[in-house]
Amino acid sequence: METYLTALLLGLIEGLTEFLPVSSTGHLILAGDLLGFKGPSDKTFEIVIQLGAILAVCVVYWRKLWGAAAGIFSDANSQAFVRNVLVAFLPAAIVGAVAYKYIKAMLESPMVVAVSLVVGGVAILVIERLAKNARINSIEAMSTGLALKIGLCQVLAMIPGVSRAGATIMGSMLLGVERRAAAEFSFFLAIPTMVGATVFSLYKARGDLSFDGAALIAVGFVMAFLSALLVVRGFIGFIGRHGFAPFAWYRIVVGLAAIGILLTQSWR
Repeated sequence: METYLTALLLGLIEGLTEFLPVSSTGHLILAGDLLGFKGPSDKTFEIVIQLGAILAVCVVYWRKLWGAAAGIFSDANSQAFVRNVLVAFLPAAIVGAVAYKYIKAMLESPMVVAVSLVVGGVAILVIERLAKNARINSIEAMSTGLALKIGLCQVLAMIPGVSRAGATIMGSMLLGVERRAAAEFSFFLAIPTMVGATVFSLYKARGDLSFDGAALIAVGFVMAFLSALLVVRGFIGFIGRHGFAPFAWYRIVVGLAAIGILLTQSWR
């Protein structure tokens, strides 16, 4: 029962952090390490439950997604939307497949996460000051080249603690994308990115999954979905009022605290 409660908590953490620039994977690694959670198939649990958060985006933005799918062969805006999301997805897909072993090794290091949280927090504060001249106000208005550059920014998020949302949003803003459009592009880009990562992880761990592991994943998945619904619906309004500085300071505080705890543990 305790293991299932931990899975529930990790699902909550995933849903609350997946679309915020604070690193959901980083939080899951730190929380799993502190709670002593030994989930199914190494880190597969932490990757697969992210699909619950992705489902929340599909539910909240179903009209946008349905419209893009329906107009893919006839509407220029729909074609531009789909093209930009897929082009931005390609760098992470290629690097993820080629560097899978190295990425998985980094997922074992809570210290990498803690340091990345602090460095990323400082970077967000700097970028908020630099990114002032927004020229692009929608995903459809992005060029293919711009989408590719944002996709390259997302590759940085393969370092645990960097944050996929943070890398794509901050990268987009530096490249001239308006704040709201940058956040929404991050939401949509998460769909192919996390689905791809999940399918690839499940394939790699196909021999290790058990019924008990599947049940733990299901618990985390449902909780991630429910909590992510709240975040997706409120995030755009929050950053419109407060910007990204609160997330930056949160990252710095959590990262420094984690470094302190990890150093204390290593000295024992």
